[in-house]
Amino acid sequence: MSNSTITAPAHFSDDNQLWDDLKKVIASSSGFQRWQLERGADADLLHLSLERRVRCYLRETLETLAY
Repeated sequence: MSNSTITAPAHFSDDNQLWDDLKKVIASSSGFQRWQLERGADADLLHLSLERRVRCYLRETLETLAY
């Protein structure tokens, strides 16, 4: 029996790079910075990774826009 290696399709790595770049742009935006400052006392937020904070920010922003 031969050993086979499963690799992700090339577009997945492109998607990951795009998401990483997008996270950096969002994190540097004035809206994200203001959102973080407004929640500065939130200890739970401080312990989250940048990815989780960006996801929370995007979720709250989309929920606000939905109203």
